[in-house]
Amino acid sequence: MIHKLEHIGIMVSDMDASIRFYTEVLGLRLARRERIENGPELGFLSFPGSERIEIELVGRGTEGLSGAGIVNHVAFTVSDIEEEIARLQGLGIRLESEGPKIILNGVKIAFFLGPDGERLELFQPAP
Repeated sequence: MIHKLEHIGIMVSDMDASIRFYTEVLGLRLARRERIENGPELGFLSFPGSERIEIELVGRGTEGLSGAGIVNHVAFTVSDIEEEIARLQGLGIRLESEGPKIILNGVKIAFFLGPDGERLELFQPAP
């Protein structure tokens, strides 16, 4: 079951400059900065008191994705990603891959497209 907006992913060309902008200009706080093995660097920011919804900056190392400053995806938290994948497939919705991808020590993700081609993500936190 989908139960909350998780994060909004924004492509960035300079992670340091983007973190400065979002923290110094907009007042968000950097929660963490990580690199996916063989993938992009990520920066997660949120407003104090609203830590449950984040902006995810997607930086260098992203293959096949371009467009700095472009909203890359909107993510929704799910409690059982395999169940949600099966539900979406039952509705005729195609996913980018057959099953979930595991990243960042157990986080499960899966991407699919909305009716106008918007990229959407199912996000199951690590246990």
